[in-house]
Amino acid sequence: MDDVLERLKKAVGPKGWLAGADNTEAYVLDWRRSWPGDTPLVVRPAATREVAAVMAICAEAGVAVVPQSGNTGLVGGGGPRPGRGEIVLSLDRMTAIRGIDVANNTITVEAGCILADIQRTAREAGRLYPLSLAAEGSCRIGGNLATNAGGTNVLRYGNAREHVLGLEVVLADGRVWDGLRGLRKDNTGYDLKQVFLGSEGTLGIVTAAVLKLWPRPRQTVTAWLGLSGAHAAVEALNRAQAATGGQVSGFEYMAADALDLTFARLPSNKSPLKRRHAGCALLEATSGEAGSGLGTTVEAALAEAMAAGLIEDAVIAGSEGQAGALWRIREDMPEAQVLAGGGLKHDVAVPVGRVADFLDEATARVAAIVPDARIVAFGHLGDGNLHFNQCPAAPGRLAALMAREREVADAVESLAVAMGGSFSAEHGVGRLRLRQMAAYKSPVERDLMTALKRALDPANLLNPGKVVAFDEG
Repeated sequence: MDDVLERLKKAVGPKGWLAGADNTEAYVLDWRRSWPGDTPLVVRPAATREVAAVMAICAEAGVAVVPQSGNTGLVGGGGPRPGRGEIVLSLDRMTAIRGIDVANNTITVEAGCILADIQRTAREAGRLYPLSLAAEGSCRIGGNLATNAGGTNVLRYGNAREHVLGLEVVLADGRVWDGLRGLRKDNTGYDLKQVFLGSEGTLGIVTAAVLKLWPRPRQTVTAWLGLSGAHAAVEALNRAQAATGGQVSGFEYMAADALDLTFARLPSNKSPLKRRHAGCALLEATSGEAGSGLGTTVEAALAEAMAAGLIEDAVIAGSEGQAGALWRIREDMPEAQVLAGGGLKHDVAVPVGRVADFLDEATARVAAIVPDARIVAFGHLGDGNLHFNQCPAAPGRLAALMAREREVADAVESLAVAMGGSFSAEHGVGRLRLRQMAAYKSPVERDLMTALKRALDPANLLNPGKVVAFDEG
């Protein structure tokens, strides 16, 4: 093994590796500090050819590699396992924006580019890259694509995979697939890029991508709605979409207890409405037309919804600063739960028309298991993705809640699947949800995924122990 490590160090140069527990800690411990691991070496290649060299060396030696970009994942998918001798391959030095084609509305970026930097580069060119996450100041596009990240703009622009026109990928044996094409039409066989998008680094290492850009909006309208609950929220969304001709880009739902927790734990956030509502929604609509027409349209739609009894109160942001303050409330919800001592977290999706029914039944199921659990429900109602979390009613009850973790997870996730949904909407599978893959994926789906893994990584060297159960000998 020492010889392999020396060859890897030589492949990436003196600035391209880290060793020792103190130097590698940031790469072996996940953001939630739930999946600690260890590694004999972190390699940080600066170019695709170096990634390829690393994989060729590891393939020859039979050494497993864990690809990593920003290490901001939430399901234990981006770190090495303890005691396995897995090499961490970090893409955090591959930060070049290789080019931007305004006429073609594309940007070509390396996998280590921070998401916010891509957004800024697109903005400076008069374009929009719409992927937006709470971690956008630290997450990197390689991880976003490997996990098919979602975020707040999926309703209008789709998940990360829908932004990709081309990829560059290093395979398990060190070969490089150059698929960096900015074409919107290419019917020449299998769409190979889709194999790697959302695969969490288990099939290949994404080193660069051609991403779609959009024209920058010239009008943005942000509104905060007080509602009687999720049923009213779904109908209000449908009305807003119809009134604006599909120009609603975000629609975030927050149940009252989730808001109460956020206002209590992060008092810099203030409710924009005078009284408490059973639920609130944050609506954002955008238009490429100049003027104030979109604002007038949204105001009229909200007024009609209020007259119909769907909306109890509403406020429209009068400035970018006010809009930012509204979004901050929503974005601070995960932190508020951490400050409250933590709890159980579920990232599920159901068809939009079933969201309200899911919330009603899931709440009842959890209450039957842990009667004093506090439901912290919020999420991207516009695309059916909910973060249906639970906190203890009092700090001393956390252990009792955590002791029922598996029962609560089964109750919540089986309901989502029964309603035609998913047990993991945007966070991925990683190590955390391997059990659910076995429970909820059909045998045919599992067989197809295993066949892909065996074909592309027969020695199981790429991110082993994640996403698919695979015979590791």
